[in-house]
Amino acid sequence: MNGVDLNFHIGDKVVYPNHGVGVIEQISSRSIGTSVEKFYLLNIKASSLKVMVPCNNAGSVGIRRVVRNGEVQKILDFLSIAEDLTTADWKDRFKENSDRMRTGSLFEVASVLKSLIALHQAKPLSFREKKMLERARYLLVSELAMSRNCEETKIEELLTLNLAKCKLRFPEASEFQA
Repeated sequence: MNGVDLNFHIGDKVVYPNHGVGVIEQISSRSIGTSVEKFYLLNIKASSLKVMVPCNNAGSVGIRRVVRNGEVQKILDFLSIAEDLTTADWKDRFKENSDRMRTGSLFEVASVLKSLIALHQAKPLSFREKKMLERARYLLVSELAMSRNCEETKIEELLTLNLAKCKLRFPEASEFQA
């Protein structure tokens, strides 16, 4: 995927894995030695962080467009179906979940969210798993809200309804405040 021009434009809504949704604010060129590199300037919504990504590295760092409506529906359907709980010990589970979060795929993030919620209802989560659940929740809610162009509270209601179909309770954001 390296060197592939993903052709993003100013104003495009994109996802930077593990940082969340952002908007391409600028596309600029810089001379580096004898070559000229093009950069995307991303504004990450949650943190107001500005990130410069070389255009030809966008693919390798996993920058992608915000999910479309059809994918949103697939994720909601997935969240409403009951599954068997994984019984791996927490270190293996944490590593597996960390790898899934790093893929940048919203479906993988939803999968981590769902398995951690199910686990959380069975027993208390470790501190690191609680943090990961909070991160997955944030990434899912913020991207779906941007995709559907609506308030995050609407998405939270939608996720609550879908998870309730398989007897899972969507956590409130306030549950993560220290």
